[in-house]
Amino acid sequence: MAENSSEPCQPLECNGCSTSCRGRVSARVDIAAQNRLPFISPSRSEPGEDAGNKVTVGMLCGRKDLYQKIDRRNKVTWTDELPEDLEEAAEDEETEKYALLVRNRKSEDSRKKLEIDSIVIQSPLIKNVLHGVLKDYPGVTTTLSRLIFSAPFSPFVHRRHELIEALNGEHDEETKSHLTLLKDILDAELKDVIVATDDYIKNKVVTYEHIWTLFQPGSMIYTSRFGKAVTVRLVSGRFIEHQKLGPCYQLRCDRVDWDGSRFGYDVSPHFIPAFEGTLPITELECFPLSYHPSEKSVKEKLIARGRQFEALAGYHYKSYKGRAIEQTRYGPTMITVDSRVIIDADSHKDSNTHLRLYLRPLHRAQVSIKVQAEDSDDDWSAYDSDCDHADPEGPVTIKHRRPLTEEQLLLCTPIVRGYAMRAKLWLEFFVDSISDIVFNTDAFDSLVLPESHKSLILAVAQTQIQKKHVFDDVISGKGKGIIMLLSGGPGIGKTLTAESVAEHLKVPLYMMSAGDLGARASDFEDRLTRVLDRVQKWDAVLLLDECDVFLEARSTHDLERNRIVSVFLRTLEYYQGLLFLTTNRAKNMDEAFESRIHFRLAYPDLDAQARRAVWKGFLERQAGGHDVSDEDIARLEKLDLNGRVIKNVLKSATLLSSHKDERLGFRHLETVLQIDGHEI
Repeated sequence: MAENSSEPCQPLECNGCSTSCRGRVSARVDIAAQNRLPFISPSRSEPGEDAGNKVTVGMLCGRKDLYQKIDRRNKVTWTDELPEDLEEAAEDEETEKYALLVRNRKSEDSRKKLEIDSIVIQSPLIKNVLHGVLKDYPGVTTTLSRLIFSAPFSPFVHRRHELIEALNGEHDEETKSHLTLLKDILDAELKDVIVATDDYIKNKVVTYEHIWTLFQPGSMIYTSRFGKAVTVRLVSGRFIEHQKLGPCYQLRCDRVDWDGSRFGYDVSPHFIPAFEGTLPITELECFPLSYHPSEKSVKEKLIARGRQFEALAGYHYKSYKGRAIEQTRYGPTMITVDSRVIIDADSHKDSNTHLRLYLRPLHRAQVSIKVQAEDSDDDWSAYDSDCDHADPEGPVTIKHRRPLTEEQLLLCTPIVRGYAMRAKLWLEFFVDSISDIVFNTDAFDSLVLPESHKSLILAVAQTQIQKKHVFDDVISGKGKGIIMLLSGGPGIGKTLTAESVAEHLKVPLYMMSAGDLGARASDFEDRLTRVLDRVQKWDAVLLLDECDVFLEARSTHDLERNRIVSVFLRTLEYYQGLLFLTTNRAKNMDEAFESRIHFRLAYPDLDAQARRAVWKGFLERQAGGHDVSDEDIARLEKLDLNGRVIKNVLKSATLLSSHKDERLGFRHLETVLQIDGHEI
């Protein structure tokens, strides 16, 4: 199209020049002239020109090139004049003919003038061979028309053995000539690095400068996490300037983790600070597992721990003894835990949204062709099922989580997430400190209660835990819970009743008080709902201790307390578990609670016979035994003490006997009782 033509623009030639918008100028031309704006004649209107001979902004169909200009202060401006020092492009149609383009730069090495900056591989014959050599190497796509490798040419160093084998393979003459060309270039450029690397491996040391030669992407790396040995898979490595560590080599790795719903890969960063001279490879912060002197046994131990980690997916009630990690606003801190715990990454995630994991899938699910599985997760597969409840019209889709491979087990993190029951904290636990719970099967029998009361409590508790979905209210999901009120003085066994029931049923006991739920109605409802949902999920027994603040009748003076009680009553309607309420004062109870409590047990003060049973029960559980006779117990039972005081006396007497390196006897108990003001 001519410069001044009024014909409409064509899609690919729209700027009034002789060159297509998508075309490429292959020879030097007057670029400024080409991009000059079309002449606007005063005698007629061009597209985008209004009646006053003014061009409407953005409506002129053309392009205008501007060129970067840097002044003496290094400030960037733009000009429409072509720079005078502009040189022809080095890579053009002529260079496209060559199998390899070698870009050289001035060397800082005193042994040579030039060094290779990068190599552009254009030969399809070389790329075909490299496709097998560099398969799965991160960042390398051998099917690109221009395959570029930059110094220090890590892929060729890491895969040098595979490359040598490929170069020495059987090829046609033309392919051999192309490969020989590449080999000669790499031999000259990488000779010093290869010699140094072989020398390091022979002496099992490395320098910081060449540390990158050890770490091939995809290799297994031996390191530690919170002091625990782990293996991770290297994705990439690079030299960086760390904010705290200074210059260091950063390794970006993969580890296998569980987010509460699926297994996946999480990013695991590791750093090796700079060091002088050489350092033994096995003394690095992390090093390839293949260099470990006990590689086989280490792999066996880590795979075994990985199986434990895999088995802890989901919800588990366990015992824990050891250090655990608390994630605080200042970072992770170590605390000591010796109690029962709930392993539940899903609930941990819901309660700590700022610690949420974002895992990459392990692999794509392979699904039976007979099953619709468009929505299946990456870690789940669907299989045909011949279950009794299968739909006769077609197969039933059942999801099964794939077992982890040995490599994935090797990469498993040593940490699981959950809740510490005694400390009431969301923590991260070490897999090798978790064990099965040894339940006290005699706990319920040791309760000092009439047998009829014990039978009733146990029958109700067992039925509620096992068959809570059998009964339902008129409103679905309402009225499925059981609430028991235990009332009486302190130290007579109310809390022990709830503990013994949970122990007998082998389920968690979740204990809380009114103070744990907050003093404002808005906070109270949110916290109570979270607790009830959690307890229901874990099939736990819930104990709300000293709940007098909820049970007492409401008044017109304390409106905030009235709101809290109303929230409490409304929320309990939809609770589907077993709840024990304990109180020292059962009088003046709010009428609304009367209809919501299913069972009431009033605990009388301990009489002499009950006190005798308490004394004997505690003494029988003495780890080191005792020398307290039945006659001594007969004297002790006459003291008007409740169960809590008896327990404290025994604890103090045990400490006294231990201090004197003696077996617990009546004299130790007598000393403690006299100090407390009791006369025997």
